[in-house]
Amino acid sequence: MLDISTYKIAQIILMARELDRAEGELRGFLENLTEEEAVSLVAVMWIGRDTFGPDELEDAKQTAREEASSPTADYLLGTPHLSDHLENGLDALGLSASDDEDDLVRGG
Repeated sequence: MLDISTYKIAQIILMARELDRAEGELRGFLENLTEEEAVSLVAVMWIGRDTFGPDELEDAKQTAREEASSPTADYLLGTPHLSDHLENGLDALGLSASDDEDDLVRGG
């Protein structure tokens, strides 16, 4: 089970797509996540880039918890294709942030 909402992941995906303009905003958002939200977010990203399979979510979360050696914001901002990996990870888990993304784009 994820400890972060798809709505928050949608916000991160949208900011990551605009990284050249929204890096400070994204960094602040990431720095305000709880530890459990950050762990789940990293796990979703890893699943999206095929480091773990969707059936290994709990293993991915445990690994993210154990191997966190730098701030989550630094790690994720240094990850190429972050938004794609997050979307792919959600898809692999049978989840989607597209409705949330649409709401955010429309300002809802």
